[in-house]
Amino acid sequence: MEKKKKRTILRSVILVVLVAAIVYTVYSSATKDKVEVLKEGAEAPNFELVDLNGETHRLSDYEGQGVFLNFWGTWCEPCKKEMPAMDRQYATYKDQGVHVLAVNIAQSDFEVQNFVDTYGLSFPVVIDKTKSVMTAYNINPLPTTMLISPEGKVEKIITGEMTEKQIASFMESIKPE
Repeated sequence: MEKKKKRTILRSVILVVLVAAIVYTVYSSATKDKVEVLKEGAEAPNFELVDLNGETHRLSDYEGQGVFLNFWGTWCEPCKKEMPAMDRQYATYKDQGVHVLAVNIAQSDFEVQNFVDTYGLSFPVVIDKTKSVMTAYNINPLPTTMLISPEGKVEKIITGEMTEKQIASFMESIKPE
């Protein structure tokens, strides 16, 4: 009889702990901070990321200039197609105050450096190792490009692959006056 009583108490304690864990999980996911969805016209969140040469890039460093902010991955086929076109247009627009900043999503330095070398990219490539910038900009899917005005506002959000003609037109649209 004593054994049966102990077993019942133990089972009751386990049941209470499980119920408490479920209640906590439901409560915490229901009250979790919602990520503000970034919209065109909004202030672009500042960030700081390091490129493959160890140089730090802050969005605020580009104030007064247009920023072509491209989020990508080495495995992404549309990214592979648009990168050479982005690089050619960067060569045209960099002296006109338009900068390309390519943000890789949490891949290794080795993978990203291989990609940059394969495509001969000349613009800065940074890696968002913690995905904090991806989260701040609410990025999904890849590639996604944010056109940032010289005033630091999100002018346009482009998801998916762009043609070279579109890239040129987008860079032209964020060129400082």
